[in-house]
Amino acid sequence: MNRQNGAARPYDVVLFGATGFVGGLTAAYLAARAPDGCRWALAGRDRARLERLRTRLAVRHPHCADLPLLEADADDAGSLRALAESAHVVATTVGPYVWYGEKLVAACAEAGTDYTDLTGEAEFVDRMYVEHETRARETGSRIVHACGFDSVPHDLGVYFTVGRLPEGVPLRIDGFVRSNAAVSGGTFASALTAMGRGPQMLRAARERRLYEPRPAGRRVHAPLARPRFSPETGTWALPLPTLDAQVVARSARALERYGPDFRYRHYASVKHLPVALGGTAAIGALLGAAQVPAARDWLMGRLEPGAGPDEERRRCSWFTVRFVGEGGGRRVFTEVSGGDPGYGETAKMLAESALCLALDELPATSGQVTTAAAMGDALLERLRTAGLRFRVAAER
Repeated sequence: MNRQNGAARPYDVVLFGATGFVGGLTAAYLAARAPDGCRWALAGRDRARLERLRTRLAVRHPHCADLPLLEADADDAGSLRALAESAHVVATTVGPYVWYGEKLVAACAEAGTDYTDLTGEAEFVDRMYVEHETRARETGSRIVHACGFDSVPHDLGVYFTVGRLPEGVPLRIDGFVRSNAAVSGGTFASALTAMGRGPQMLRAARERRLYEPRPAGRRVHAPLARPRFSPETGTWALPLPTLDAQVVARSARALERYGPDFRYRHYASVKHLPVALGGTAAIGALLGAAQVPAARDWLMGRLEPGAGPDEERRRCSWFTVRFVGEGGGRRVFTEVSGGDPGYGETAKMLAESALCLALDELPATSGQVTTAAAMGDALLERLRTAGLRFRVAAER
C-alpha cells in the first residue's frame, strides 16, 4: 500500500466543483472551519468564477484572499490527474456523477489520493467499484462515495445504533427518514438521471456482485420492505429504494461489530396517509416521465443546475432519521437530526469527511469504502462537534 507522501503534496484538501451551488456552500464551510495549518484549495473549470468565489469568501474570511485556485475539467483526464497528484483528498460536487465522475475517480485511484463525493447514484457507485477498486487498493486510495445526506446520517446513524446493541448476536435495524427540505437543480438532475437509467443500474449491480466478496460466516441483507404503519414512530413507513440502504449493508459487511446476521430496512416516514399516497403517486409519475427523454429534458429544465433554495428557505429546513434497533433481547431507539439536509448539512458532511480523511488517525482501509468503515467514530465526533445530533432516545 502506497500511502501518500505528506510533504510532497501541496494540498491536504482540494474542493472540485467549488463554484456550483453545494460547492459554494462547502467552500464557505471550509473557509470558516478548516483548522489553521490545513492546506486547501478551490478547483473548477472556470477560473473567473473561482476568483469571484474567492473574493466573496475573503469578505468574511480575509485569510482566504490568497486561497489557491486550480483549473480542471471533468472531461480532461490530464487536468484531473494533475489535480489528484497535488492533494491528499479531493472532494467533488460535480454531478450527475454517472456523466461527469469517472475520470476523477480513476485519477485518484491511480495517484493514491483519497476521494469523496455527494453521489446518490447506485449505478455510478457500482461501476466505480468494478472499474477502480483493485487499483485503489494497490495505491492505498480510499474512495468514499455518498458523503452528504446520501448517505452519512443513515450510515453513521446505523453505526451509532449498532454500538448500543449487544455484540455477537443477530441485529435488526429499521431507519425512518423525515424532512421538509427543498431540492436544487443539481440534485433534481441527478435523481432524474438515475430514474431514467434503470437497465444500466441493474446491469452495474449484477456486475458488481460477480466481483465483490461476501463476509465469510456472516449474513447481511437490506431488503426493500413493504409499506406499513410504524407503531414505533407513529407514522406511515414507505420503503425508500435509495443508495442509503446499500451503503449501510456495505458497512455491515466490512465491520464484524454488526454481528453474524444483520438486516437493515430503510423508510420514508410520513405522518398522514393521504400525504403518503400522494407522495407515492407523484414519485411514480416522475419515474414514468424519466423514461421518456423529451419529458426528462423538460423536467430538468424546470430547475437549472447551480440553482437551489435561498438562505431563508434553508434556514427553515430540517431532517430527522429515527432508528429502531433490536438484538440479543434488547431494543434501542436512536435519532440523527440536523438542519437543511440537502445543502447546509450536506456541505458540512462533505467538508468534515474530507478533513477527517486528510487530518485524522483512522483505521487502515483502502479501495471503495463507506464512511462508517473508513472514518467511523472520528467522523461521528466531528459531525457532533459541528452541530449534528446523534442521540439515544430510549432503551429497553
